[in-house]
Amino acid sequence: QVHVVESGGGLVHAGGSLRLSCTASGNILHLIGMGWHRQAPGKERELVASINRGGGIDYADSVKGRFTISRWNAMNTVYLEMNSLKPEDTAVYYCNVKGYSTPQAMGVFDDWGQGTQVTVSS
Repeated sequence: QVHVVESGGGLVHAGGSLRLSCTASGNILHLIGMGWHRQAPGKERELVASINRGGGIDYADSVKGRFTISRWNAMNTVYLEMNSLKPEDTAVYYCNVKGYSTPQAMGVFDDWGQGTQVTVSS
């Protein structure tokens, strides 16, 4: 069983910054990858940024140059630094975590956090 928790969302004006954090805990042997997705009202959930075990990083075109994803491996934590925020960044941001479970659990997990709201006013 793996638990995923996000934090750091809030209300900011356009041009402001926020830093999101996501921590995975539980029966984790090691992580395969972690990423951030977002979903705006009436829209489909979309990938924002991801980082895999080998360090490979992907960004959505809409956030390149403004957002930075990073990780603290020892704590199973991933961050998303968001700068120059725009109203169109407004969404619920979800953390996704993939990895291998401990021997007692035996398996691969793919879990999501509860989401954190980011609102950018114009």
